[in-house]
Amino acid sequence: MRRRSRMIAVLAAVVGGGLAVIGATQPWLEATLRDGAQAVLPVPGTEALPLVTPLGLAALALGLALSIVGTVLRYAFGVIGVLIGASLLVESLRIALTAPPEAVVGVVADATGLAGVEAVGTLVSAITVTAWPWITAVGAAAVCAGGVLTLVTARSWRSTARRYRTDAAAEAQRPGGSRPHDSHDPIDSWDDLSRGSDPTV
Repeated sequence: MRRRSRMIAVLAAVVGGGLAVIGATQPWLEATLRDGAQAVLPVPGTEALPLVTPLGLAALALGLALSIVGTVLRYAFGVIGVLIGASLLVESLRIALTAPPEAVVGVVADATGLAGVEAVGTLVSAITVTAWPWITAVGAAAVCAGGVLTLVTARSWRSTARRYRTDAAAEAQRPGGSRPHDSHDPIDSWDDLSRGSDPTV
């Protein structure tokens, strides 16, 4: 269960962050211009919500770091994960539910040469929301949930640091410099072999 909790928390952050990074390159909104051709301008996530890429990358890095850090940093990263996920969730839902005109200003300005929210109101007849803000919101919820799970279960996670300890005190506590066989894992067995010990006896 401890190993499963850690794996779920790491996967939640990585998958959620990955969805945000992918979503940043996809069209979140479509602005229809008031002209004879009814031109439709796609608005990517980076334009609709500039923070989506840095928050997504931060979630990815957080998930990878959770797989190796000690207990104290787990709690710190858990809090950060909740903050990243909650911020991205709130902003993604805001875009998805309100389709704010300011989110399409940059794209409209590039296409028409006119900038500002008032210009958008004059030039744009409709703003349509795609599925990507919702998908990003799902990813953000996963990041937030991973942070909460980390805070709840971090103390019970198995430490990875002990695999790399080489201090004399730690070695002196173990006959032959190895851990008891009932707590061995494949890495410990390789360590025994490198020291000339047979891990099968």
